[in-house]
Amino acid sequence: MKLFEGLRLVTEGLIKIEETCVLVDGAKIHYQRAGSGSALLLLHGLVGSAKNWRRNIDFLARDSSVYAIDHFNMGQSERVPGLNAGLEATADRLAALMDALGLDEADIAAHSHGGAVAMMFAARHPARVRRLILFAPANPFCDLGNQLLRFYQTRFGIWFARRIPFLPRMLKATALSRMYGDPSRVPPDALDGYTQGLDIPGTIDHVIQIVQRWFVDMGLLRNALTRLPAKPTLLIWGDRDRAVGLSSARELQRTLQLSQLIVLPGVGHIPFEETPDICNQAMRDWLINPFAAEAHALGAPLRSQPVERVKPEVRGAA
Repeated sequence: MKLFEGLRLVTEGLIKIEETCVLVDGAKIHYQRAGSGSALLLLHGLVGSAKNWRRNIDFLARDSSVYAIDHFNMGQSERVPGLNAGLEATADRLAALMDALGLDEADIAAHSHGGAVAMMFAARHPARVRRLILFAPANPFCDLGNQLLRFYQTRFGIWFARRIPFLPRMLKATALSRMYGDPSRVPPDALDGYTQGLDIPGTIDHVIQIVQRWFVDMGLLRNALTRLPAKPTLLIWGDRDRAVGLSSARELQRTLQLSQLIVLPGVGHIPFEETPDICNQAMRDWLINPFAAEAHALGAPLRSQPVERVKPEVRGAA
C-alpha cells in the first residue's frame, strides 16, 4: 500500500479519523479511515464525497475498520481526464482500490449512484463482498428522475451543468433541502460535502459522462442483478424520496436474494444524514447479525419489510 504525505488526524467524538490518499492505477484516491475490525467501505452518491458520512463514521468505527472513499474524479481525489465513467469500469476500480488498501473482502454501505456501483461491484467481484447496506440505490426499476436525466443529456442541459458549481450558495442549499423529507433537519455543514470540489476542472465532466450513459448502465445493472450471488442486503429508503422512488425498492427487493427493506417515514433521499441515529443503529445491527430483528425499535417509527424468501438457484455461467 502506497500512502502519501499529508496524513491528517481528525477527532470526531472519541474516534480518531485518519485522512490520507492511496495510489490506485496511478491516481491519488482520498479516503477517511477510522476504527478496527472487519473492513467497511462507505460509498457516496453521484455528487458527493466522503464528508457525507461524517455523522456515521464515529459510530460505525466502534465495530469496523471504516473507509469512507472519495470516488475517482470526486471530492479530494485526483482528477483523471477521460476516465471511463461507466458502472462496470467504476466497479472494477473499486476492486483495484481494495487491492491498494490490502483488503481481500469488505462490507459495503453505499448511497444513490454509489449503491448502483456497489451492486455492480458485488456482481462482478462477489468474493470480495460480505454484506451490503444500500441507501436508496440508483436502480433499473426507477423512472422517477428520467425526465431530469434526459434534460442533462441535451446540449442546454450540459451547458447548465457546467455552471452549477458557480451558482449562489443559497440556490445549492435549496436544492439540497429538497433531498430531505424534513428540510429543518439539514445540518449546517451538510452542503460542503456535496459542493466542495465541484469547481475543480474535470469534476463536472465526469458527472456529465455518468449521466450521458445512465440508461445504458441501468440496463447493464439489470442484467448483472440476475447474476448476483445471494448477499445479505439491507435496503434503507425514506418514503419522501424525490430522487429514487420508493416504488422501485419493492422490485429491487424481490430481485435481491437475502434482502430486507426498511422504510423510514417522513425521510427523504439521504437517510443516513437526515436520521443518523436510526441509520447508524440499523447498519451496526445488520453488520453484526443480519435478519436478527426485523422490526426492533431504533428510536423512531419505521416500517421493516422482510424479503420474500427466495430459494437459491444455480444459474449457468454467462
